[in-house]
Amino acid sequence: MFRKISTFVGEVKSELRKASWPWDPDPKVKGFKKYKELIDSTLVILVAMILLAAYVALWDLIHQSVVSFLTALGR
Repeated sequence: MFRKISTFVGEVKSELRKASWPWDPDPKVKGFKKYKELIDSTLVILVAMILLAAYVALWDLIHQSVVSFLTALGR
């Protein structure tokens, strides 16, 4: 059983070495500059989510107004 676990961990380490990580591998780069790609990607996602939320909220408001208008006509 421990042999299987050891083999699995070794394979996971091997695959993680092949992965492309979103930060600069240069040890000379320090601070936020090291994580520039990660920060930029996160900001893009946050802006996209805010725009999507605004779009959904706008259509929700429009539909609510239309339904309120139509129900007021029926009274």
